Amino acid sequence: MMELVKAASKLNLPDWWICAGFVRSKIWDTLHGFENRTNTPDVDVIYFDDENIDENTEKELEDELREILPDIPWSVKNQARMHVINDIPPYISSEDAISKFPETATALGVKIDKNNKLILTAPCGLDDVLNLELKPMPYFQETKERVAIYEERIIKKNWKEIWHKIKVHHI
Repeated sequence: MMELVKAASKLNLPDWWICAGFVRSKIWDTLHGFENRTNTPDVDVIYFDDENIDENTEKELEDELREILPDIPWSVKNQARMHVINDIPPYISSEDAISKFPETATALGVKIDKNNKLILTAPCGLDDVLNLELKPMPYFQETKERVAIYEERIIKKNWKEIWHKIKVHHI
């Protein structure tokens, strides 16, 4: 995992994090006693740059990461434009975006600073992910549309099949 974090840091992106399933899955794999890491469909690298919201820049950054680690399914997204896709008010930072992920256990990000010190962000804390609880973020409980997105993700992601000890909370 540190190899991936170090690769992402080489891009020198503003307000960047590797987040979501990359972090959550490792925690759940460990808590389930898995010897091997579960398959990660993508490694989400997010950043916040409101001066360049061109989606092509994200693709170029993915290409740069593939040059460093070609076998990793990189996904790079500028959170300064993602509010448009998610049809919500603009984010003010990457951490603000993470705080609006659908599940508390997924609202996690890691990065390293200039001294290679690992930094973790967890806007909802770590209790849910460590207690194997899958709950909606408060933000996703505010509207019927967001509740539907949360519930659809539970079905689509099929987390309970992979990590049988988790407790899924429905709204």
